[in-house]
Amino acid sequence: MIEYPPKPITDNTQVRNQIVAFEAEMRKLPGVMIGDCFPLKHTFADGCYIRQITMPKGALLTSKIHKITHPYFVLKGDVSVLTEEGVIRIKAPYSGITKAGTKRVLYCHEETVWTTIHITKETNIEKIEEEVIAKTFDDVFPIKEEILKLQESL
Repeated sequence: MIEYPPKPITDNTQVRNQIVAFEAEMRKLPGVMIGDCFPLKHTFADGCYIRQITMPKGALLTSKIHKITHPYFVLKGDVSVLTEEGVIRIKAPYSGITKAGTKRVLYCHEETVWTTIHITKETNIEKIEEEVIAKTFDDVFPIKEEILKLQESL
């Protein structure tokens, strides 16, 4: 259930930059954990990788940048989520679609179990992450670089 409807944000680049800057500031704090610091469960089915994370109540974290559009499911919990589309509050059970290029800030009001499903024939976690996780937004939207080059040449 979405408690608050998303508030549209028009400048995606600005919000993406703010989320990246927020994460950089978080990294400066003593005792902060970044990355895969909560329990992960990896499951495989024919052509699917299922990744489940359990996040504790009170956790404040940022997600990775997603390269590929894929489904997600909140199986347990209550979480506020900030993306470039706005802030929503999700209460389990809930399902949604993560668009390519999404990076989120999450605050868990309760212990939250979040599951994603990725289509892949790979079973090596590191190789799967190379397929589905971007290091920067430019890895997801490389055309932006081509547009900038074209504009500079005009």
